[in-house]
Amino acid sequence: MSDPGKSVYRRILLKLSGEALMGDSNRLGIDPQTVDQICREVAEVARMGVEIGVIIGGGNIFRGLSASARGMDRVTGDYMGMLATVINALALQDYLERNGAETRVMTAIKMEQIAEPFIRRRAVTHLAHGKIVIFGAGTGNPYFTTDTAAALRAIEIGADAILKGTKVDGVYDKDPVLHADAVKYDQLTYMDVIRGRLKVMDTTAVTLCMENNLPIQVFNLKEPGNLLRVIQGESIGTKVTGD
Repeated sequence: MSDPGKSVYRRILLKLSGEALMGDSNRLGIDPQTVDQICREVAEVARMGVEIGVIIGGGNIFRGLSASARGMDRVTGDYMGMLATVINALALQDYLERNGAETRVMTAIKMEQIAEPFIRRRAVTHLAHGKIVIFGAGTGNPYFTTDTAAALRAIEIGADAILKGTKVDGVYDKDPVLHADAVKYDQLTYMDVIRGRLKVMDTTAVTLCMENNLPIQVFNLKEPGNLLRVIQGESIGTKVTGD
């Protein structure tokens, strides 16, 4: 049994999809109640002394890859998607601060009026002083996903793990929403994910994690209290590690 008052992690990178901010609605945008619930849990974990970086996608607002498939220039679409992640980062900042957490938004594309530019040493200093750092605009480069941005930032800040909050309770061999016989994995290796083309993170992100021995924990963010349970070392969701 883990100690209910202690974290097994010193510093984490929490990866959220933009769709996580939509709640149960199928409509694009941000559901304030859902964002508030997520931020209450993140703020609670921060008060335990865990240093937290956050990467948020932009799929609830705009997807560059989808726009490219419909004929838009891919680079333009990806930059638009990066801006969508900044909108979500600002929403998280607002609700985290309503819940008593001190935050900083840092972006890979300079926009000084609303956020700090990403500088690794400054980010690490913010984390060491107890601030939650939200990383916006992905890597700042087209053709790279927020999964890859999460792996890159986690490595740069020296995170102990990437915690990926999703709408399902782990990684399955096929979509559990569409297939009742889908099998859930409790533990996987990086190579299992790559060979099986499992939808954990994209291949570039998983490879980065493998090369730097960075664990990935996939869990259901919609279940209240799950983030705290993961932080305290409970075996929920799916953990991806080396052999």
